[in-house]
Amino acid sequence: MDKQLGQPHDSIAMAAAIPIPARLLRRQCLHRSQTLFLPVSEALAAVALLAGSFIGPAAAAPLACKGPAPIHPGDAAAIARHLKASGKKVLTFVGYSGAGYQDPDALVREVSRILDRHAPARTLINSGGTAEGIGQIYALAKGKGFETMGIVSSLARQEQVPLSPCVDTVFFVPDSTWGGELPQGKGLSPTSSAIVRSSDALVGLGGGEVARDELLAARRAGKPVTFIPADMNHELAREKARRKGQPEPTEFGGAAAAGLAAAGLGAAQ
Repeated sequence: MDKQLGQPHDSIAMAAAIPIPARLLRRQCLHRSQTLFLPVSEALAAVALLAGSFIGPAAAAPLACKGPAPIHPGDAAAIARHLKASGKKVLTFVGYSGAGYQDPDALVREVSRILDRHAPARTLINSGGTAEGIGQIYALAKGKGFETMGIVSSLARQEQVPLSPCVDTVFFVPDSTWGGELPQGKGLSPTSSAIVRSSDALVGLGGGEVARDELLAARRAGKPVTFIPADMNHELAREKARRKGQPEPTEFGGAAAAGLAAAGLGAAQ
């Protein structure tokens, strides 16, 4: 067990746990009106149960990362046509991007265990298309034989943000934001709306405001959501605060964990 975690809940050993603040030790599996507090091993199994229509043994040969990926306009019709042609259910991963992860190796272990509960022949793995942070899932997915996809704001293209070489297809959604809820109660941004609409189930591994908004929106839509708290990269967070002239942060659990807790979905007892 990782030293930063302290004692496991209910005396059940937690496997491959991502270091998180003590108050966020429990794993949450969120589904509609129910909230379950689970150790990691049980939370990972719950992913399989919640998304049962596309779960199965992963038994495909590894696929090569061929990047750069074909790029498509991210309108709803284009994404829908791509998904219909694939004939697969979409499992989406959200989390930190530029903020990184304090323990990338733990992230790899968590994602690998989740992927092993899905069948590559029936599951398409989706995320934000870019290489950093949660984008590490693409190489893992390709190594296990999954087809991959990315949905990302057109800002990524404008700002030349590197895409993962392991994402097969990327849809750039016309958007003046990076995602999340729009101000004044106008709902989700075009990018986040496309992600939630296209997903059959979502997995959050930590994450900031955008991940928080997408997970909560997916849950409101009745889609299976599993959340595993994870720390952002501590030094990157401190450096960001220094550049902005702000006090150094002392909490690194991210807005997704805090937002889910505030909604009554992730409060530690």
